[in-house]
Amino acid sequence: MKDIREKLQSGFVFFDGGTGSILQERGLLPGEFPELWNLKRPEEIVRLHREYLEAGADVIPANTFGANSLKFNGKDGMPTVEEIISAAVENAKEARRQAGREEDSYVALDLGPSGRMLKPLGDFEFEDAVALFAEEVRAADKAGVDLVMIETMNDSYETKAAVLAVKENSDLPVFVTNVYDESAKLMTGASPEAMVAMLEGLRVDALGLNCSLGPAQMIDIVKRLVAASSIPVLVNPNAGLPRSENGKTVYDVGPEEFVESMVQIAALGARGLGGCCGTTPEYIRLLRQKVSTMEPLPVTKKHRTVVSSYTHAVEFNQRPVLIGERINPTGKKKLKAALTEKNMDYILDEAVRQEEAGVDVLDINVGLPEIDEDEMMKRVLYEVQAISDLPLQIDTTDAAVMEHALRMYNGKAMVNSTNGKEEVMDEIFPLVAKYGGLVVALTIDEDGIPDTWEKRVEIAERIIERASQFGIGKEDIIVDPLAMTISSDNQSALVTLRAVEELTRRGIHTSLGVSNVSFGLPIRPLINGTFFTMTMTAGLSAAIMNPFTPEMMQAYHGFVALKGLDENCMEYITYATAEDERRKKEAAALQNVVMTTNGEPGNTAVAGETSAAGSGAGAASFDEKSGNDPLKAAIEKGLKERAGKLTGERLNHGDDPLELVNSCVIPALNEVGKGFEEKTLFLPQLLMSAEAAGAAFDLIKDKIRESNGGAAPGEKVIVATVKGDIHDIGKNIVKVLLENYGFDVIDLGKDVPPEVIVDTAMKEQVKLVGLSALMTTTVPSMEETIKQIRAVSDDIKVVVGGAVLTQEYADMIHADCYAKDAMETVRYAEKVLLAK
Repeated sequence: MKDIREKLQSGFVFFDGGTGSILQERGLLPGEFPELWNLKRPEEIVRLHREYLEAGADVIPANTFGANSLKFNGKDGMPTVEEIISAAVENAKEARRQAGREEDSYVALDLGPSGRMLKPLGDFEFEDAVALFAEEVRAADKAGVDLVMIETMNDSYETKAAVLAVKENSDLPVFVTNVYDESAKLMTGASPEAMVAMLEGLRVDALGLNCSLGPAQMIDIVKRLVAASSIPVLVNPNAGLPRSENGKTVYDVGPEEFVESMVQIAALGARGLGGCCGTTPEYIRLLRQKVSTMEPLPVTKKHRTVVSSYTHAVEFNQRPVLIGERINPTGKKKLKAALTEKNMDYILDEAVRQEEAGVDVLDINVGLPEIDEDEMMKRVLYEVQAISDLPLQIDTTDAAVMEHALRMYNGKAMVNSTNGKEEVMDEIFPLVAKYGGLVVALTIDEDGIPDTWEKRVEIAERIIERASQFGIGKEDIIVDPLAMTISSDNQSALVTLRAVEELTRRGIHTSLGVSNVSFGLPIRPLINGTFFTMTMTAGLSAAIMNPFTPEMMQAYHGFVALKGLDENCMEYITYATAEDERRKKEAAALQNVVMTTNGEPGNTAVAGETSAAGSGAGAASFDEKSGNDPLKAAIEKGLKERAGKLTGERLNHGDDPLELVNSCVIPALNEVGKGFEEKTLFLPQLLMSAEAAGAAFDLIKDKIRESNGGAAPGEKVIVATVKGDIHDIGKNIVKVLLENYGFDVIDLGKDVPPEVIVDTAMKEQVKLVGLSALMTTTVPSMEETIKQIRAVSDDIKVVVGGAVLTQEYADMIHADCYAKDAMETVRYAEKVLLAK
């Protein structure tokens, strides 16, 4: 039988359609785990697989979507993961035998999300997620699957954990499809380009999207995936949007309409085609009939040089990429002290300020002899990624530190660095081959740094050739031809510039630590800014630089505008306006100092007195950049430690605790919530802001208790994931936000029977219940819960949400409110419980 990867490269491959939605029609009870039917009703599973095979599906994912040990642990009458997966795979193989398609069809492990949210957004450790998925992969490999289908993943980090689990526990082909919303983002914010960058770096065999949307809504996302991806793209949509009819879930896109859109998707270049919730064998039969006559577009290498964070990709193309250098202890006494003292507040502030200054990537270097670099690197990466969505450059000379950092990084990182020494390349390139990355290659070899540009280019070519032996393409190498100080050799800058020009001519991207050119000279920014302009003119792709040096930023914005890369010069105008304001403030501050020195009235508490590290200057201080209250700013930026510290200072200073809530905490959350609703901020920023608000709110509640001798009151809200559903991601997000808006949240957990929700609501006299469901098979449990609530009370309001819910569906099951995201739940709670 042809390898599935070869088949996908040579033509269209067809996948099956919905499983849970069909099993519901065949008797699956509300809240019942579909995977149990592998053992309880195997004949129905075999029948469904056979129907798909007879309809023309080439790939049959086994009935294992939720077959992990969080459900199936061998306890309390539950089977083990291995028992479930072994039975599921055997059912798929039996269907293949019955359909007579043993030689031309494939059985996949269907590996779905864990239902838990990974840290720092949740409480699930990354390595625990890897281990959870690895157990499934080993069982499936033992059972004899042909590939692993990782699907319906809505978090890039969990996706990475699943891919590593496959790669580290089998040699099976791995396909990945993620869940995008109408704004073309994953739940945690990733764009299609970000997912392509990370997944291609991890060397998956195909990627794409499934579930959540109908095929027509996926077309624009497919265009972006195909434009960015050098590997086959898979598309498995729902049959449109779900709704409830007579207690059953139905979908609004029929087979003909579905296939009409899928033909367009195939014409765009997608190679793997199938369906998800609501689709049936009839959809797949018609899909194969219509598409099989088409000529597939070739899968082409895009040769894009990119890095990515958990939200977006940064491409190295015409516009120079700015890499912020401020989290690197070289020559920085304050940062050295912060690293030694583990002062994360200072380090995170450097990250936030550089992001605000306009850098594209943050360099992270924590190498000091007196600290544990490995532990500090992991902590800084973890916390910086929690409050910033910029891609990061992992900067270390220790290969072990590099591996640990690459493993935990959420995206495709820059790797700084390797060089022309064989031993260094042999350490770094295997890590990049496994985890992905854009490698910075220094033009150094065993003979040191060459004096000529010719030899530096020669080393660069040798590094690129060596990288290719590890499967690392030229596009994933960015060469640093080294900027040397002109104070010791006044020709060194010319050598570097000539090397940049020649490398650019050969289609090789370049990077420089620009400020190295001025070591030993006075007023270094004058040299640095001029040299930066010269390097950009020579074709420099990226610069490691200080974004707080006006000369550097002036050079950058001027170059971009003059090069025609700034449409209508809008970026330049924005920058110039801010720069003009900065200069006016500096002049006013200087005048203030002069007046005070002369004995005349003056205020010496000028902008800048509150340190960049955010030490806090008491209740009256304000954020130096915007005039924003520093506590409100800390919450908006997700700086948890600072928010707690500033709150404590303000309370000790005598500020009224409720006034802090009303003037700082709630306005900050509202500002971030507005950004989330407008899609300018994403779930990680929303949750980190909520964490920072929580740090402040905890202290405020303690102060209120001290004052009134009792608990700080709050309106009660119940949240629960309905019976049969173990996915608590959405519920947990809602809980965090509600708590930080001052509500008293009763969290009943996941897989909660209707009776428990109703009894708790009556006992606690709760006026608002929030219900969550991720799976189509568990939405009937939500409807039943609402029925039971209505039977006992007309006063209890119900808000519902989840990936499979829509406004129409919520109306049909008689919910009072459909919340498409966590912020809408908060808004509804405020409307229902706080309205006067």
